[in-house]
Amino acid sequence: MPHFPVNHPARPFYRVLSGLIGLYILVFGVYGTFLTWGDGLFARDGDWVLGLRTNLAFSLVSVVFGAFLLIGATRRTNLGHYMNLTAGGVFLLTAILMMAVLQTTANFLNFSMSTVIVSMLFGLILLGTGLYDKVGPPEHAEDERRHRNHTISEAGTR
Repeated sequence: MPHFPVNHPARPFYRVLSGLIGLYILVFGVYGTFLTWGDGLFARDGDWVLGLRTNLAFSLVSVVFGAFLLIGATRRTNLGHYMNLTAGGVFLLTAILMMAVLQTTANFLNFSMSTVIVSMLFGLILLGTGLYDKVGPPEHAEDERRHRNHTISEAGTR
């Protein structure tokens, strides 16, 4: 069973961090959509937005994904926890897949190496925020704290 801290004291900070990532992605997507609107959906032109290369398809996906992350960051339930864990995994997987096809015609989202690096960083940050923003009743948080301290004290006595 994985260990997810419940009601972590730094949870508001992590929610703000995931919200800022979502805001960046949303602004990137909206600006990229306006910039690439006349181009083909999967064009491989040299359009750069906020330091990342893009095309219309990538910009539209970014609008949806940015809104998705902002919704998750504004919820005070475990919805944000699951959304951040999922988004982190999606970002990491997408970065690895797009890095594999970077110099080929299969690079349909027009990624560059800087886009891959930013996607990996965002994925790691979102996974981290997803690990620490789980919400639960005070009893669950106390049980989790007791279990954590009990396990540590047992390991120290061996």
